[in-house]
Amino acid sequence: MSRTETKDNYTYLSQKPGLQLIKAGSYEKKELNSILGIPEVRSQILDVPITANEEAATLGLYSMQKATKGFDFEYDYLEIKAVISGKFVLSDDQGNHFVAEAGDVVIINSGTTVTFHSESDGEAIYVAHRLPDPTFA
Repeated sequence: MSRTETKDNYTYLSQKPGLQLIKAGSYEKKELNSILGIPEVRSQILDVPITANEEAATLGLYSMQKATKGFDFEYDYLEIKAVISGKFVLSDDQGNHFVAEAGDVVIINSGTTVTFHSESDGEAIYVAHRLPDPTFA
C-alpha cells in the first residue's frame, strides 16, 4: 500500500466550528480481496481523514467475513480498533493470539505484523495515526 499522499489531497472530517454528524452509509468501503490480490479474502475497509493538523489521524471502518483464507498486514503506524459487532481472530509476529469481540478494543503498535484469521466475522471502527492510505480512501 502506498502512503505517499499529502495533506492537501483530502477533504477532512474536522470542519470548524461546531458539531458534525456522519450518517451511516455516507462512505463506501473498498473490497480488500482485489487490493491484496487474495480472491478468497472477504474483507472491506475505508479510510477517512480526520484532521490536517501536524499529527495526522484517520478514522476508518473495517469489516471481515468468514472466508477460506486470512491475510497478514504490516502496520507502520499506531492503530486502535474498537470492535462493534461480531469477532476478529488475530495474531501477531510476537506470538500473541486474541479473539476480539464486540465491545473490545485492540491496540496495534507501529512495527507489528498482524494476521487476520479466516474465521473472523465482524466489524470495527478504527483510528490510525497517519494520513489515509489512498488505496483505502
